[in-house]
Amino acid sequence: MVESSPYQHQRNIPEPALRRLPWYLAYIKLMKKQGESYVSSTQIAKKINVSPTQIAKDLSYVNISGKTRVGYEIDQLIDVLEEFLGFRFVHKAVLFGVGSLGAALLADSGLEQYGLKILAGFDIRDEIVNTKINNIPIYHTDEFIEKNQKTIKAEIGVLTVPADIAQQTADYLIEGGIRGIWNFTPFRIRVPEDIVLQNTSIYAHLAVMFNRLKQLPK
Repeated sequence: MVESSPYQHQRNIPEPALRRLPWYLAYIKLMKKQGESYVSSTQIAKKINVSPTQIAKDLSYVNISGKTRVGYEIDQLIDVLEEFLGFRFVHKAVLFGVGSLGAALLADSGLEQYGLKILAGFDIRDEIVNTKINNIPIYHTDEFIEKNQKTIKAEIGVLTVPADIAQQTADYLIEGGIRGIWNFTPFRIRVPEDIVLQNTSIYAHLAVMFNRLKQLPK
């Protein structure tokens, strides 16, 4: 995996299209495992529930074209998508809040396959500080700025702290040199315009699912 950043090379792409590209990639990888060499927009559409026209439009952002009546070459499409999505580059990260969710993310070795390498966890609890999870060291929160600026040099902060300290922790991360925050808390933090913020609220997704379940016929 290359230790670099693809941001400066990426074309502007609408966020809905960007969210769909990993779906296509997952299905295309499955087809490769099944021994297929080519895939068409129509084949992807049947499995992903997105129209072939939309898929072709989404793939146009990644500078790859298919062959008439044949489709896209699978190996080439995987390479192009993984590079475009940043999955082939190492994005250094730190994690704040080593509770149950934070610990689970540290233990998830699969994140590195998608380009996110968490180099350290930070917490304030004596029982977790100076331990390791998945061989990732846990430091005291107060050590973050010095460690990040001198040795870790992470650009992404994963936020899994309690909601009542989410904003002050985000401010602290930015002070320490973090340029992107992956926020798992239910609190909608505010960041400067030059900071990338990605909110991933499992509670919000649960609320949507519960609401839709209530609407199903009995």
